[in-house]
Amino acid sequence: MKDILQELESRRAEARLGGGQGRIEAQHKRGKLTARERIELLLDEGSFEEFDMFKAHRCTDFGMEKSRPYGDGVVTGWGTINGRMVYVFSQDFTVFGGSLSETHAEKICKIMDMAMQNGAPVIGINDSGGARIQEGVASLAGYAEVFQRNIMASGVVPQISLVMGPCAGGAVYSPAMTDFIFMVRDTSYMFVTGPDVVKTVTNEVVSAEELGGASTHTRKSSVADGAFENDVEALAEVRRLVDFLPLSNREKPPVRPFFDQPGRVEPSLDTLIPDNANTPYDMKELILKVADEGDFYEIQEDFAKNIITGFIRLEGQTVGVVANQPMVLAGCLDIDSSRKAARFVRFCDCFEIPILTFVDVPGFLPGTGQEFGGVIKHGAKLLFAYGEATVPKVTVITRKAYGGAYDVMASKHLRGDFNYAWPTAEIAVMGARGATEIIYRADLGDADRIAAHTASYEDRFANPFVAAERGFIDEVIQPRSTRMRVSRAFASLRNKKLSNPWKKHDNIPL
Repeated sequence: MKDILQELESRRAEARLGGGQGRIEAQHKRGKLTARERIELLLDEGSFEEFDMFKAHRCTDFGMEKSRPYGDGVVTGWGTINGRMVYVFSQDFTVFGGSLSETHAEKICKIMDMAMQNGAPVIGINDSGGARIQEGVASLAGYAEVFQRNIMASGVVPQISLVMGPCAGGAVYSPAMTDFIFMVRDTSYMFVTGPDVVKTVTNEVVSAEELGGASTHTRKSSVADGAFENDVEALAEVRRLVDFLPLSNREKPPVRPFFDQPGRVEPSLDTLIPDNANTPYDMKELILKVADEGDFYEIQEDFAKNIITGFIRLEGQTVGVVANQPMVLAGCLDIDSSRKAARFVRFCDCFEIPILTFVDVPGFLPGTGQEFGGVIKHGAKLLFAYGEATVPKVTVITRKAYGGAYDVMASKHLRGDFNYAWPTAEIAVMGARGATEIIYRADLGDADRIAAHTASYEDRFANPFVAAERGFIDEVIQPRSTRMRVSRAFASLRNKKLSNPWKKHDNIPL
């Protein structure tokens, strides 16, 4: 018996070494942690239960049978984050460069199947050279098996991807279908075709970092939701994100203890809106002052900064926030901001996370670039996302809500539950000057008359009361009381039941 136990321990020790001590040291020299170190930091101490530690590849071509390391380049299993169950896989770059083989894919598929069956999030740590070429089509089949599970799990359990090294070719499509992607600056990159292929085909000279680094994907492409300085920070932030999310679509998000008064009044918000309607202000100040303890987890902070998305808590309960940002492009909606917000709204609706919308939007961004790029269809994505969402929706209009953008931003007409406005709100088809020049076109040559007409239009429409008269605004509230009113609104909606007509699925304008 003793010999068998010793053999078990020696095999375990061998499996834990992955590709060997030399390759582990090389991984550390690149500023990267090993697959197992990442799991240890991600999960609660001592909670990790591993699957398939001794699984090995079955390839006999190109001399592969001579090297069959345990685990086959990926560590899989389950554990807890702050006591709540998650499933995790972590690719091991020290074993065949983390390349995906048939058995490697089988290990990932197993834990994804279990996550769906048992209702728990899946966190994938990607650090891989791609498909294992020696296995040919078997490795491609393995990728497709993983992709199919990403699709089936979408909207069922939260899926989070950490890209902590290379992720290229077909490998990028698994993270792309997950709910959130986080990268590490300078050590991770994602692209479908690498710099060498790009140079051969298009003659463009580009580095891996420029082509698919963290900065590219958080600022330009919107593929990634956030980038962090190193592995440790990235793993800590994912732990924080998981705390906001439910385990599955069958459960509500967790309720955390809070130490903030729901009725807290913020007098400083009474002066947040500048006297000049064209002067910007920082919408994040409002979000932080409404949230429990000023805690805000922003998603896609560096992309489409004219709209803000992220999670806060109100009375300990998770709420998704979407807010126009007057500091950037005057808070206009455009292609990028519409896509960013639409995806976030749909995620919240998938997982029963209530949505809070702060509105200060002068309209859609004009220009040929926007029209040629399809702003009509992209703007419709946000409109569609809000309209189909059945979760509690509370909207606060702080200043401008003009034209079609008023409709799009969670208006009463898109089944908004509570639609509040500050006294500074201006709800109209367009700004006073533009409206006056259309209505009183005959007086365009007379500056005094135009000025008088503009002042008259502002008196009539540059306020929330016309909309309130029609019931499109439920209440005009004091800015200082926003946290209290919003908290009470969501509290009253906790048992909301609303369902859409039966359909196989919708056909959102992609």
